[in-house]
Amino acid sequence: MFENFNLNDLKSIKKELTRFMMAYKFAVDEMNTKINILKEEFQYIHDYNPIEHVKSRLKSPESIAKKVSRKNMELNLNSIKENLRDIAGIRITCSFISDIYKVSEMLQSQKDVTVVECKDYIKNPKPNGYRSLHLIVEIPIFMSDREERIPVEIQIRTIAMDFWASLEHKIFYKYNKDVPLSLLQELKDAATSATELDLKMERLNNEINIVKEKNKEDEVLVHNEENPRLNLPLAIFESLVQQKDKERI
Repeated sequence: MFENFNLNDLKSIKKELTRFMMAYKFAVDEMNTKINILKEEFQYIHDYNPIEHVKSRLKSPESIAKKVSRKNMELNLNSIKENLRDIAGIRITCSFISDIYKVSEMLQSQKDVTVVECKDYIKNPKPNGYRSLHLIVEIPIFMSDREERIPVEIQIRTIAMDFWASLEHKIFYKYNKDVPLSLLQELKDAATSATELDLKMERLNNEINIVKEKNKEDEVLVHNEENPRLNLPLAIFESLVQQKDKERI
């Protein structure tokens, strides 16, 4: 296979392959950093974290070669980069459906993140019942001698969606993709049950948040009544307002 290549050619090919794979690794590292920053901010500032778990993966060269062969693509790096958008992947698991869109919006709003594709399998589930939000984004990676924009696939789903998808994957692997029709229907029914659970938990969470907000308001009211010193005299309050107005000018 390599009889027409000399040693320098082989070294050059190896170097290019290494640079190619490193770029995708750095893209995963960069996205993980962005997600971790959001997690910490929510934990410390908002006292709530919409992100439960984060997993990342990088397709191996062997896996990439198999996919290229299945798709009858040209086996060259330019073609692979142009046509395979899932070499680098990140899966974010959230507690509630509303968290999925919240996290998606925060990631998409970052200036160096370009959304290439968005597939909402939550509002439009796959025929087998699969639900998740899929994003293909491009982010800049700064190497020692150049800048590259690398695609990363991001899947965002709830814990229930993730459990169902994991179970479905294991069943298909066990049956070598030849799953009995009766089992396929049961999987679809289970997906419906998972969705109903997600919606129920979302409603419960909304009710809890309403109660928490009401309790906060009551605590502030009681605190002010028990601590009259916290009620600023009108003259001081007006002075502070005037000072703020001057700062805006």
